[in-house]
Amino acid sequence: MWFWLSIIALLCWSGSDLFSKIGCRDARDQYSHLKMVMAVGVVMGLHAAYEIFVGGTVINLDIIVTYLPVSLLYILSMAMGYLGLRYIELSISSPICNSSGALVAVLAILTGGIGDYSPLALFAVALVCVGAVGLGVVEAREDEELRIERQKASNYKYAKSFMALAMPAAYCVLDAAGTFADNFVIEKISTMVASGEGEASANVAYELTFLAAGVLCFIYVVLIKKDRLVPKMEAPKYLGAICETAGQFAYIYAIADRAHLAMSAPIISSYCAASVLWSRLFLKEKLSWKHYLMIVLVVAGIAIMGVLDV
Repeated sequence: MWFWLSIIALLCWSGSDLFSKIGCRDARDQYSHLKMVMAVGVVMGLHAAYEIFVGGTVINLDIIVTYLPVSLLYILSMAMGYLGLRYIELSISSPICNSSGALVAVLAILTGGIGDYSPLALFAVALVCVGAVGLGVVEAREDEELRIERQKASNYKYAKSFMALAMPAAYCVLDAAGTFADNFVIEKISTMVASGEGEASANVAYELTFLAAGVLCFIYVVLIKKDRLVPKMEAPKYLGAICETAGQFAYIYAIADRAHLAMSAPIISSYCAASVLWSRLFLKEKLSWKHYLMIVLVVAGIAIMGVLDV
């Protein structure tokens, strides 16, 4: 069962990347990233209600407040990622965003010492860091005529801009900060839950906070700015939100099978490779060989870290 759950998580999270890109790529919609937060907030809110009233997950205001700093880091990182999809190809954005795992490892090395990590683990971290930085360098140095030529098959053209790399980089940093703090906060929450298992309660707290963020975005976008929600334009966002939530659900149960974690982790953590494939097949994005070389380094590093995460 672990294998199919891992495949489901991979497909759902890469699907979330694809549909989020479709929902956020129109530069004419200046609030697309906030509408995406609204969509994810609605779906996660519904899932949180299921977990509370059907699954019996323990949740209270103290747990929500305790987990709030981590929730805000995750939500802000996702909002930055959604904003960045307006300015850059998904093929480039997804691997940069997924480099947050390497950044967490760097933070852990800096705070805990390099001696706790094997040479292979350090090599994997180096691969991801080199690949992510390399993507930025390749993107920034690419000749504009070559960029236009390779984008001919796509309906969307992207020019060099600060926002193009700043937003996925911001996602990477904020997501890494959230992940780094996550373990410490969940340990505290576990002491607040009778069963001692704080993961489920922390996840519901995160989903409820995302719902609150979605409500705030609705108030700002629809009630204050009077921007219209067009069903045809919003549908991909909700498909992306469903994929995001379903992927999280499958991920939790896939990694619960500790006996097969060495195989499930790399399958799931390499979902950005599938995102690149979907962007090539469905969005007609075409990159240079230098882009693909850097992406291979990132995916290889993430896969190695997944194998070592046992």
